[in-house]
Formats: sequence, structure tokens, C-alpha cells
Amino acid sequence: MRAENSATRTSAIAVVADPAVTPHPTSAASSPAGSSTASPAGSSAASSAAPSAGRSGTVLAGLGVVAFSLTFPATAWGLESFGPWSLVALRSVLAALVAGGVLLAARVPLPARRHWAGLAVVGGGVVVGFPLLTTLALQTSTTSHAAVVVGLLPLTTAVLGSLRTGERPSRAFWIAALAGAAVVIAFTVQQSGGALTTGDLYLFGALLVCAAGYTEGGRLARVMPGWQVIGWALVLCLPLAVAGSLVALPLEPVHLNAHGVLGLVWVAAGSTFLGLYVWYRGMAAIGVARASQLQLAQPLLTLVWSFLLLGEELSAAAPVAAVAVLVCIAATQRAGRRAGREAGTVRSGRESRPVRS
Repeated sequence: MRAENSATRTSAIAVVADPAVTPHPTSAASSPAGSSTASPAGSSAASSAAPSAGRSGTVLAGLGVVAFSLTFPATAWGLESFGPWSLVALRSVLAALVAGGVLLAARVPLPARRHWAGLAVVGGGVVVGFPLLTTLALQTSTTSHAAVVVGLLPLTTAVLGSLRTGERPSRAFWIAALAGAAVVIAFTVQQSGGALTTGDLYLFGALLVCAAGYTEGGRLARVMPGWQVIGWALVLCLPLAVAGSLVALPLEPVHLNAHGVLGLVWVAAGSTFLGLYVWYRGMAAIGVARASQLQLAQPLLTLVWSFLLLGEELSAAAPVAAVAVLVCIAATQRAGRRAGREAGTVRSGRESRPVRS
């Protein structure tokens, strides 16, 4: 009886220590109080399930990267029909209507009050800030040049994630991350001729707000499903998006064509809703730092799409850079998995100790 009381007191202290976070029921953190005294068999089962969860999280985050890599080409298409402010506003309105419809159909309750500030950061970063700043930049920059900043996004997200969520990647992780960022920057600067444009300030601003939105979204995806994170962030931004549409559409010319409509539909449904849905689910499973490094492949994928869809030139150095980036991604994922296994071993050792009365 005294042992049970001791376990209960330990569980209660753990809850009080972080009152702002309520784990999502599907997460490991949602196990009943007293699971800290789980049997070795239970610990073994949890350890065997961890690699599977890590693989699925990597796949989901990778699908998000593929969706994001199409954003710049789709935005370039959208600008054929809409002005920059109109495109961003309509993009947010359509995505919010899709998200709101899904939330209503699923009868999802409103998030807890303590989560709304984080959802505002997600909305300001990835729903409004990044789309607007990159769309303004693409008026004067090619998609190849814009990829210079996107190449820095994984490293920036990993840094902010470490500061915000307390993740502590290993030294090997940071070395591989820096090497990957260096490869992407060198390649994309060479691809664009090393020239800077007036859109660079927009791009650097987009880098910072997007990294903040990714980090906060990844944190929230640990306590609520990822699709609800982006869904509520979009709904939160809907009034601003509607107001922006009403102001921008009469002031900017609209010339509808197939490219423009397809570009708008993709950035609204593909990049803003579906892409962020799988991205946040992946980050919740493998962590912000590891997921962010998968984005090292995004600039190269964007260049491929730009070549195929927009007719932009692709240099012969692309395959070499792609192989180097894949090596760096593999190194960051391996370092992350090793750190996760070591942490799991430590936890299992602690859990297998008998509770003293």
C-alpha cells in the first residue's frame, strides 16, 4: 500500500510539473498513472514499437516536404492570375474553409485556452507570414533563387526547436545538419549566379516566421492531432484572410487561366492544409529537429519541379548536390535514432527498478 501511495505521489508531481501540456490520448504520455512501474515485458514491447513509430513519422514528414517543394512553382503559377496580396488571401480563405469543414464534420471541440497562443504563432508563421513574404519575393526572384533561404530553414527550425521544446540533438546531428545546409546553400547560390535581389529581405523574414510556426506546431502536435493544429490555426486566421480578400481583389487585376487556378488550388489544399497535416504528425512522432532536416531535400525538389513545370534551367551539379544532401539527411536521422534508443534504454532501466516503500 505504501508502494502504491509512493507511485501515486510521483505521478501527481509529474503532472503538476508541466500543467500547460496535456498529452494527446494516442501518445505514450497518456499511459495511466503508475505505468512508471511497468514490467520489463512492457518496456520491451514499447521499445520494439518505437522504431515503427519513427519510420512512420519519417515517412509522414517526408510527404510534407514533397508537398512543400511544390509551393514555389504553384505560387508562380498562381501569380499568373492573381496579384500577390489576392493570392495569399484567397489561399488562406480556401484552406480555412476546407479545415473548418473537416473540424465541423468531425465535431472536434475547441482547443483548450492555453493552446490558442501557440495556434496564433502557427497561423502567423505558416498561414500568413511565410506565404505572404515568399509570394512578394517571387515577384522579383526566381524559384531557384528563393530556394537559397529555404535551404537554411531546416537548420533554423532545429535551433528554434531545441530552444522551445528542450530537444538536445547530439553533436553528430549538428555536424550533419550544418554540412547539409552548407551543401544546399552552395548549390542554390551557384544555381542563381550568386546574385542578390530586392526580394531577399522578404525571404529572410519568411525563413524566421516559418521556422517559428513549424516549431510551435510540432510542439502542439504532441498534445493534439496534427490536422487539428493546422485546422484551428487556419480557422483562427479566417477573418483576417476574408478581410484581405475583400480589400485586395478590387485593387489587383485578375486574369484567370488554368495555371493560375491550379496554382491557387494547390497552395490552398496541398501546401497549406494537407502538407502541414502530415508534416506536423511527422514532427510529433520523430521530433522537431529530426523532421526539420528532411527539408534539406526541399530546395532540390523545388528546382526539379521548377525545371519540369516552369522551364527553369537545372545545372549539371544538381545530381551531385542531391546525393550529398541525402547523405547528410541519412546522418541526421541516424544520429536522431541513436539518441532516441539511448534515451529509451535509460528510461527502461529506470522503469524496471522496483518502487521502494
